[in-house]
Amino acid sequence: MADPEPSAGQTAAPEAPEEEKVDEVPLLIELLAHPELNVRWRAAEALGEARDPRAVEPLIAALKDEFQDVSWIAAESLGKLRDPRAVEPLIAALKDGGKKWLRQGAAWALGKIGDPRAIGPLVTALSDPKADVRKNAAWALGEFTGDPVIAALSGAVKDPDPGVQRAAQQALDAVKKKPP
Repeated sequence: MADPEPSAGQTAAPEAPEEEKVDEVPLLIELLAHPELNVRWRAAEALGEARDPRAVEPLIAALKDEFQDVSWIAAESLGKLRDPRAVEPLIAALKDGGKKWLRQGAAWALGKIGDPRAIGPLVTALSDPKADVRKNAAWALGEFTGDPVIAALSGAVKDPDPGVQRAAQQALDAVKKKPP
């Protein structure tokens, strides 16, 4: 096995030039408008992983994609970016009664961003007809503090769905451990 450090009198081999990193964000943003569904949702997903602030506005626009696959992933990607510009559009998405997956992704994203403007809409989402939305709203509220959060989660632990109950209890426990 070769010694990684050159001994006295030896010189290290010259390093290979580092490949230039390609900026894929502009192409991914462009792909959000691609006619094929799979291309759009994969672009939205990749933009979330890239965590580049240039993606915020295009991802906000993608919240209105006609296919939930794209709008849901766009919402989650906005959560990964944690940019406050996304809060109001995500709150609007959380209120979109026709798209369960979008509401679910919006609730999760609002928890990741952690902006207090989301507390009221997340509390309201604890009454959503879909358990997965309520569960994500409960988790998201666990990222905040305060009496309204504690009161809402205390009610959510009595939700008829066991998954929501667990999420609410875990969130409630997390909130109670945080300083006020």
